[in-house]
Amino acid sequence: MPKLKLGPILDDRPVKLSVELPADLHRDLVAYAEALSRETGQQVEPTKLVAPMLARFLASDRGFRSARRPSPRSRGSQAQPARDP
Repeated sequence: MPKLKLGPILDDRPVKLSVELPADLHRDLVAYAEALSRETGQQVEPTKLVAPMLARFLASDRGFRSARRPSPRSRGSQAQPARDP
């Protein structure tokens, strides 16, 4: 079996969200939780996978990282006040 992208799930203070998933995505999430449980020996609830999967996705999205990075103009240059002649 190939190595999964997620490792052990850390217990962290959650923020509650309600989402509706398509049935096929939910089945895949359940299957992934089962595979991860076999690989790590740690029982994992499918709902606990959503946050680490989203975090991993966001961390690996170069476009998102670029969009969040301050532009070179905004880093060091601040608007200069207008001077009276």
